[in-house]
Amino acid sequence: MNKYHDVANKINLFIQENNLTRGSKLPTLTELANTYEVSKNTIIKALEVLETNGVIYQVRGSGTYVRGRHRKGFVNLTDVQGFHSIFREFNLSSKVIELKEIEAPSNVAEILEFTDQEKVYYIKRVRYIESRPFCVEESYYLKTIVPYLNEEIASQSIFNYLTEDLKINIRFSDLFMRIGKLNQEEAGYLELETHDPSLNIESIYYLSNGRPFNYSLIKYHHEEAQFFVQGNNF
Repeated sequence: MNKYHDVANKINLFIQENNLTRGSKLPTLTELANTYEVSKNTIIKALEVLETNGVIYQVRGSGTYVRGRHRKGFVNLTDVQGFHSIFREFNLSSKVIELKEIEAPSNVAEILEFTDQEKVYYIKRVRYIESRPFCVEESYYLKTIVPYLNEEIASQSIFNYLTEDLKINIRFSDLFMRIGKLNQEEAGYLELETHDPSLNIESIYYLSNGRPFNYSLIKYHHEEAQFFVQGNNF
């Protein structure tokens, strides 16, 4: 991970842990450089990352401020920090339905841009918020990048495992959305009726070098899920 991305993550964590709200002013460049023991240039690049991600905004001649993007209970579709960051005020849990090592299906191999028969971890799980079913998630992780997964890891935060334990630098993602209908199995997991509607989101996550390594399909409970998107660069 680049040093400025590491610092950006630390500043973002500082904002979360201190519950800084919209308009809260961050320390100066000098103070941030001293705190994280890096150069001012590294801080400038870290703040650029946070501004692009909608975490902060900078006012010339005044300082750096928290943008206040977080809204309780809403999924920010531009956030790549994982559910445990998005829903930090809630009790989250996951039930692993299936976890196995397989050869990538042809459609997944195409999405993850490889032609050889590479192995992937396939995970199917139900995510819960305050013990209420929130979504059904199917994910594929390229085994050359994520060499080990087990049920204990999958029942908690895979994102934290990837970034904190494996030190994987997740740089960006692509999302594809459509409205669909739940089949009988999916409806049972979400405690809904067969053919009830759901928002289906396919996501592809990329490394810092642009390599895709994870593909997921998430089907959301239509009464539990709420979303928002931030606009940048006007």
